[in-house]
Formats: sequence, C-alpha cells, structure tokens
Amino acid sequence: MEIKIEKLSKAFGEQIVLDEIELELSQIHSLVIIGPSGGGKSTLLRVLAGLESIDKGRIVLNGEVVPEKEESLHEYRKGIGVVFQAFNLFPHLTALKNILLPLEKVHQVNPVEAEKRALKLLKRFGLFEHKDKYPHQLSGGQQQRVAIVRAMALEPKVLLLDEPTSALDPALTKEILEAIKELRKDKKDMILVTHEMEFAKGVADCIIFVSGGKIIEIGIPSEIFSNPKTEELKAFLKL
Repeated sequence: MEIKIEKLSKAFGEQIVLDEIELELSQIHSLVIIGPSGGGKSTLLRVLAGLESIDKGRIVLNGEVVPEKEESLHEYRKGIGVVFQAFNLFPHLTALKNILLPLEKVHQVNPVEAEKRALKLLKRFGLFEHKDKYPHQLSGGQQQRVAIVRAMALEPKVLLLDEPTSALDPALTKEILEAIKELRKDKKDMILVTHEMEFAKGVADCIIFVSGGKIIEIGIPSEIFSNPKTEELKAFLKL
C-alpha cells in the first residue's frame, strides 16, 4: 500500500480536526492509527474512505487521488471496504443476505457469483453455519465478522476498519484480531483505527499516533511502544 497525504486540513465549524497533515508511506499492508479521543484519527479514516470531504490538501491512495466532488467520490467508495464499530448490519436480513445486498444492488454483481463469493468467505471466517441467522441471533464477535466478510466480498482495493473491537469484550476482541490476522495472510491493504494497544501491536506494519489534528509520531510497533520519542505519546501510553 502507498499513501501520500499533503497538507490535509479539515474543520467542523471553528474546530480544526485535521491540521495540515503530511504523510508518505509505501510498501506496507496494515497501517494502524492510534491516539486520544477527539484527536482526529476517526476523521482521518473517514476522509481516506471518501466519507468526509476535506477543506484543503490532497490524498493519493495506491496511486489514486481521492476525489473531492461527490459524483467522483461515489465511484471511489466502490473500491473501499469499510467496517464500523457498530457492525451496521440490517436487522431484518440474515447474515448471508446482509452480504449479498450491497454486492447485488450497489456493485451489480451477478446473483450466482455474489452468493458463491459470500459463501466462500463465510466458510473461511467460520460463519457458514450461521449464514441463515439474523443479527440478533449472533454474538457481537460473529456480527463483526459478518461485517468484515461483507466488506471483503466487495473485493475492495483497501479495507478500512474504524474501532472494530470497541463494542466487544476481551474474548471477542481476540476473535476479531484472529480474523484480521487472516486478512494479513492475503497481504490485504488495511487501515485501522483502534484504542486497543495490544490489538495494534498484533496487526500493524506501521503505526501513526494522531493527536490535536496532527501526526505526532510514526513508526513500526516496536519503536512506538518501546521507544516513544515525544512526551505526548509517552503520556498516551502511560509510560
């Protein structure tokens, strides 16, 4: 994965959420964004997903400039898979139909091909026997795995995950970590926001620490967690 961000700024009213962010990374598969609440990490992820407009700057993701106009953003989003912390499954649809709906309706995938793709992924992530269950019949970990499968079935260029374990207890967090490690075997390009530091260590090729709308530190997990360079990161990690 290659990411280039130039002077990226975003404000909500008077509040500056992203403040002229600069970043250039190449040859990584999983980027993890950590930082305090309100520091800008989720907004950065939403901008990368094309879900939030920017005020100033430029983003190039895997050679593609993230567009600014809504009609172009609609096409860009089709190449991005997003997994939210709240699962966002349709309660009136089974696990299988939650996966099939965007494939068939948004991406115009042939129903036979869509079902073949969905069932293959459900088997891989240990969900095949739950395919006909509704969300309320699934555990939180199972619902989040269905959400990951739904995003993966779209065959996205990049998978973005926003706090994928925040609604889960420690046992289910481990379940999702294992699912994401499975994605790493495929060298799937991923960008994750998380507040779980052990989770970050387990999945990251590279970590950025975002606070006050700026990237304060960047490095591999061992550098970030064992040798933080700034007082802000030391305080965040309680070192």
